[in-house]
Amino acid sequence: MKKEMDYIALLLERYPLLTAIGSEIRSAYQLLEASYEKGGKLLVGGNGGSSADSEHLVGELMKGFVKRRMIPASVSEALRALDSERGEKLANGLQGALPAIAVTGHHALTSAFGNDVDWRMAIAQQVYGYGAPGDVFLAISTSGNSENLLYAADVARAKGIRVIALTGKSGGKLASIADVALIVPLQETYQIQELHLPIYHSLCLQLEEHFFD
Repeated sequence: MKKEMDYIALLLERYPLLTAIGSEIRSAYQLLEASYEKGGKLLVGGNGGSSADSEHLVGELMKGFVKRRMIPASVSEALRALDSERGEKLANGLQGALPAIAVTGHHALTSAFGNDVDWRMAIAQQVYGYGAPGDVFLAISTSGNSENLLYAADVARAKGIRVIALTGKSGGKLASIADVALIVPLQETYQIQELHLPIYHSLCLQLEEHFFD
């Protein structure tokens, strides 16, 4: 069994302020690892800068982050059997993925639902449509009180989807309903956002370390 790099320990070494929530970060990682082990996926959402973080995080999971992530030999062989030229390029180009969806995008769906029903429930609708029991929903909100994320978290809980809140300040209402709350111990929004990034980077790195050679 390979010895895995401890990226969370490295995070806490580089950002000592986060040692206050070190155990919660590890708990969040364990939720994600357990979900992926059973074929689950991550749904992630936020508003404004946190929406951008959601897209950023998905990009780190759906392709190689610091590893090449070779796809399984069985898939490579199947691709080559379908078409030798294209199959060779795909076999050498595709990278292993950890399924993740940013539920803050999909503009046509979001705008249609917002216009027809309620903008505050547009993320909740995506969690309802994409989510399945055993998945994880990561809600990113510096205040922890974003109404649309609270609706989405309620839908997640009703469907058997675990909820991780990545917040700051007091943690807000999200922290009280999440399975795990990562509350950055700062008050200014921009400072909280500056620490959200290394937290989710460390989670992505640790997942990649575990699932890929």
